[in-house]
Amino acid sequence: MRFIYGKNDWKDAESGEQTCYLLTNALGGFSSLAINGACARNDHGLFIASLKAPTERYHMVSNIHEKVIIEDKEYGFSSQRYVNCTKNSFGARYLQSFEMEYLPHWSYMVSGIDIDKTIVMLQDVNTVAVKYEIDSPKNATLELTPWFQFVQKGHLLSLEQKIEMDDKKISSNGIDMYYYTNARVSCLDENVYENDRYYAADAIDGRDAYGCAVSNHKLICDIKAGKQVYYVVYSISEIMGEKVDERWVDSAICNDIERQQRLEETSKIESPVGRVLARSANQYLTLRESTNSMSIMAGFPFFADWGRDTMIAMMGCTLATEQYGIAADVLRTFAKYCRRGIMPNMFPEEDCEPMYNTVDASLLYIEAVYKYFELTGDIALVNELWPVMNEIISFYKNGTDYNIHMDEDGLIIAGEEFYQLTWMDVRIGNYLPTPRHGKPVEINAYWYNALRIMAELSDKVDKNIEKVMSADELLELSDKVKDSFIEKFWWQEKGFLRDVISEENYETNNPSEQIRCNQIWALTMSYTMLDKKQAQAVIETVYRELYTPLGLRSLSPEDSQYHAVYGGSQYERDMAYHQGTVWMYPLGAFYLAYLRWSDDRKEAVRWVNSKLVSMEAALREGCIGHLAEIYDGDVPDSSKGCFAQAWSVGEIVRVYKELER
Repeated sequence: MRFIYGKNDWKDAESGEQTCYLLTNALGGFSSLAINGACARNDHGLFIASLKAPTERYHMVSNIHEKVIIEDKEYGFSSQRYVNCTKNSFGARYLQSFEMEYLPHWSYMVSGIDIDKTIVMLQDVNTVAVKYEIDSPKNATLELTPWFQFVQKGHLLSLEQKIEMDDKKISSNGIDMYYYTNARVSCLDENVYENDRYYAADAIDGRDAYGCAVSNHKLICDIKAGKQVYYVVYSISEIMGEKVDERWVDSAICNDIERQQRLEETSKIESPVGRVLARSANQYLTLRESTNSMSIMAGFPFFADWGRDTMIAMMGCTLATEQYGIAADVLRTFAKYCRRGIMPNMFPEEDCEPMYNTVDASLLYIEAVYKYFELTGDIALVNELWPVMNEIISFYKNGTDYNIHMDEDGLIIAGEEFYQLTWMDVRIGNYLPTPRHGKPVEINAYWYNALRIMAELSDKVDKNIEKVMSADELLELSDKVKDSFIEKFWWQEKGFLRDVISEENYETNNPSEQIRCNQIWALTMSYTMLDKKQAQAVIETVYRELYTPLGLRSLSPEDSQYHAVYGGSQYERDMAYHQGTVWMYPLGAFYLAYLRWSDDRKEAVRWVNSKLVSMEAALREGCIGHLAEIYDGDVPDSSKGCFAQAWSVGEIVRVYKELER
C-alpha cells in the first residue's frame, strides 16, 4: 500500500507539517520529519539515536537544509518555520510529490533539475542514510547544510555547546558520530546557530514552541548534466569492514524494503490496510539493553516501554503478526522485574528503581501468556513463567502494594492516596480528575479471566511446579467473583456496566454511574462473565454513547464532566485526557466484542469491515501508516498526543486478523 501526497497537501506551511513519516531501528531510535521536510516539533529529527536501548535517546541530526545553486542564483528547497517568520523557508514550492510505501521519498524539481531523496534507517544499529538522485540538464551545485543538536531527546541545545569534526566524525557533548559521504566537505570558520526554530506541533501541545540547532560545515555536490547520486550516512558506531559508497546505500535501502515485505508476509494478513499496520506494529519492537531481551515502545515520539502498554500492545504487535519468538522474549523481559505480584509500569534506568504503579499490567500479563500458548502450544514457556503467574494470583488475592487486594466478595480493590493505578491515571497535584480507587470494572474482568486461565493451565503445566491454588480452588473463587461482579457492576435498567464500585462519597458525578469505555474489556477477555444479552446491551450502549470512527470516547458526552476538546494548557489537557477524549486503542476491543457477540457472524464481519474504511484515511494523517494515541471527543478529525501509538496499532491489527480468521 503506497501513500502518495501532492501539492494540495502542503499548500501552506501548516498543512505541510500536519503529516510525518516514522522510521525506527529496534533500539528506541528513530527518524521522523514532516512530509514537507520540516521539523514541526523538537522531537522531529533526521536522526534520533539510542545510545542505550531503548530510552537513552539523543537528538543527533536535526535536518539537512538543501539548496541548488545555478549561475550564482540560489534555490532553497528545504522548509522550516522560525519564531522570526521573516526567516521562514518554503522550499516545498519545489516539492512535486511525497511518497511512502516502505521508505519516505521526496521528488523535487528545481529550475528543470529533478532531485529525488530517500531516507533509510538501519535495524539494530544507530545508523541513518540519505540518498539524493539527481537528473539535471545543466551544470549546477547542490549544497547541503546538516544541522545538529547532540542533546538528550526533549532537551534544548545550549548556545555555548560546540560542534567539532574531523575527516571521520562529528563530535559534541561527549558523543562521536561518524559520517560518510561522496560530497565535498566544506568546513565553516565557526559554529553557526539557528536559535529560533518554531515548532508548531509543540505549541499546540503546550510544550516549548522553539528550538535550536547548530552547523559547522556544508556538503558540496558538483552536479553535471546527466544523472548522478550523492549520499550522506551518519552512524554512532564506525562502520567497520564495509566500504560505504553508493552501492552500500542502495543495499541498505533494498534490504530494508525486503525486511518490511517479509513482515507483511509473516503476518498472513491479506487486507492492504492490515498489512500496513502489521509492519508498522514491528516499529515498536525494541531491544531493552538492561535485560538483553525484547520490549515494546509505547509510542513515538514521547513514550518508552511501559508495562501496561506493552501487555496490551503485544497482542497485536507480536501475536497477531505471528512473531512468536519476539512475543516469548517480551514475556521473559517483564517476568524478570515482577515484584510482589506487580509488573513494572516503568523500567529502571541507570540507578533508578522500577515504578510499579499499575494494577492491570500483571493481570493482562496472564492473558498474554495464555494467548501465546493458544497460538503456539508452547507449554515449556508456560512452565518457565508459571512461578511469576502464581505470584501474581497469590499477591492479588492476599494483598500487595498500593492497596491492591481481594475483598471479601472476591473482587479486587486497588488504589490509595494519590496513586492512580489504572490506565486513567492523570493526577494534577493533589487532584485526581478520574478517581478510580475501589473496584474498577476492567480490573475485575481481568481478575476473573486470570483465575480461569490459571485453572485451565494448572492441569497442563509440569505437575512438580508449585501451585498456590488448585484448579478446583481457582474455579470456585472465579465463580464467586462472577456472582459478585454481576451483582455489583451490572446495571440492568440502564443496560451497561458501572465503571467503579467505590466506598467513597460523591455528591455529584459518582464514578459508578458514569458511562466509560472501560466496560468493553469485560467482553473481550478469553473468559468473560456476561451472558449474550448483557454483552449485546453493553455493545449497544458503548456504540450509542462513546463510539467514533477513530476510537471510543473516554466518557459519555451526556456527562457534566465531559470535555469535548483536548488542547490548551497542561492543566486543560489533563482535565480532558480521560474525560471525553477519544482513544483509538479501545476501538479494537469494541470491534472484537461486536464480532464475538453478534447473532450473525457474517453480517458482523460486513459491518466491522464497513466501519474500518476510516482506518485507511487515518493512516494518511498524523504519522503515515500509524494510528495515533488520542483525538478530540466531539470532532476527532486530527491526531493528538503521540502520533504513533503501539496499542492503537496493535489492537486494530488484531481486528484485521480476526476478520480473516
